[in-house]
Amino acid sequence: MSHLISLYVVLLALLVAGGCSESSTSPESPSSRHSTLYYFTWSDYVDPGVVAKFEATRGVRVVIDTFSSNEELLAKVQSGMTGYDVVVPSDFMAGIMGRLGLLAELDPAKIPHVQDLEPHLRQLSFDPTNRFAIPYLWGTVGMGYNADVVTEPPTSWEALWDPKFSGRISLLNDEREVFGMALQTLGYSLNSVDPQAIQQAKHKLMRQKPLVKAYTSEQFDQLLVAGEVVLAHAWGGPIARAMREHPSIRYALPQEGGMMWTDCLAVLASSRQQALAMDFINYLLDEDVALATSQRLLFASANRHVRDRLPADIRTNTAVYPPSDMLARMEWLEDVQEAIRYYDRAWTELKVH
Repeated sequence: MSHLISLYVVLLALLVAGGCSESSTSPESPSSRHSTLYYFTWSDYVDPGVVAKFEATRGVRVVIDTFSSNEELLAKVQSGMTGYDVVVPSDFMAGIMGRLGLLAELDPAKIPHVQDLEPHLRQLSFDPTNRFAIPYLWGTVGMGYNADVVTEPPTSWEALWDPKFSGRISLLNDEREVFGMALQTLGYSLNSVDPQAIQQAKHKLMRQKPLVKAYTSEQFDQLLVAGEVVLAHAWGGPIARAMREHPSIRYALPQEGGMMWTDCLAVLASSRQQALAMDFINYLLDEDVALATSQRLLFASANRHVRDRLPADIRTNTAVYPPSDMLARMEWLEDVQEAIRYYDRAWTELKVH
């Protein structure tokens, strides 16, 4: 009998150990969390070295999960089954999440690097006092292109409708970015809440769809490098990285003005590690850490001290830092509130058509 009891104890221990092992790869329940921080961020944003240094200096563990769109981030958080602490919503999504009560109020005393923000990233409309979110990285949306094939530099979004490049065009797999671009070609704001304007944009995008090889937010730079596409609706940072691999790749901002974006650092209201989460945010905004991040990703840092420390080839690259005269012409995506249902419906119709 004692042997049977011993065997039972061993089996029970193995089951418990197996359960612990499984939970280490996904967010744990709040009751089981100690010094572990769960970080939910964009798929290419994580530098293992930067995270490892934070873990070593703070004596904590950081578990990372990634998403590829703002809509994916919102859906996961709204599901109530995440357990994440720090998230990285884009500007308009930070406004939505704050309005929905999904974000914790930040304590500026715990994030002193908020004082180091670039001037144009202060008092933004979606959160003018940084109550819920702090800009982290920023940039523009424009067009990446292969100058060996697209010999005339594109000056308008209309280039993405040019039948000469049929099957060799890519668009971001992002509802608001794609409709924003189409709305601008029609003379509307990319934040239009007019259902008729959104319908016009949808019809224009449907006419374009046969020309599009892929809707992708994660591979457009590599498609350009591989020559599978020659013109890409794109975020500037990945295009700047692609330039290093292929010297004929260029970046252009449209005459319609294009758009500017910032991804923000925020803490979920459901986080049980809010003090640690704010410490992590402050760490990511530290000048040296932000410099390393900007050099790796080739996105502009929200820390204003970083620009002057970057090599000249980065700080003068318009895919990283847009010309100053373009800043005033660009639009920010904003929370369109109830009108998002028009975008959602039109996006679904576009994708299934």
